[in-house]
Amino acid sequence: MKLGQKGAALIKSREQLRLRAYKATPNEKWYTIGWGHTGPEITADTVWTLSQAEAAFAADTGKAAAAVMRSTDVPLTQNQFDALVAFTFNVGTEAEGHSTLCRLVNARDFEGAAAEFEKWNHQDGKVLPGLTVRRAQERDLFLEVA
Repeated sequence: MKLGQKGAALIKSREQLRLRAYKATPNEKWYTIGWGHTGPEITADTVWTLSQAEAAFAADTGKAAAAVMRSTDVPLTQNQFDALVAFTFNVGTEAEGHSTLCRLVNARDFEGAAAEFEKWNHQDGKVLPGLTVRRAQERDLFLEVA
């Protein structure tokens, strides 16, 4: 499967395009640029073109999609897949693959899996309102019947 239009739109709506590097939150280790791209190659002085941002978005969402494909072994709807890719894009491939959410998806407990999204709204033990909204959007997409 590949990331669909709804999943890409969800990610982009939460990340918002920025062509100059910034710290998404004060506790971030890396600077962020484009549509939520992070990495050790991004410094405070990094500036990108729209083409660079789009290329990084394709690569980053491709990695997230591949991780979801590796960690799930049940058929998914496009909306479920998109929601899981959006989640993985944000939390990272290691966290997603070892999550209760993923375990419940593989057990075909989709209602239980949907309830797990809301638990991933903390950073350093504190609830972040933006993550609460993001997880609700991912959950809603996961449960949306195509």
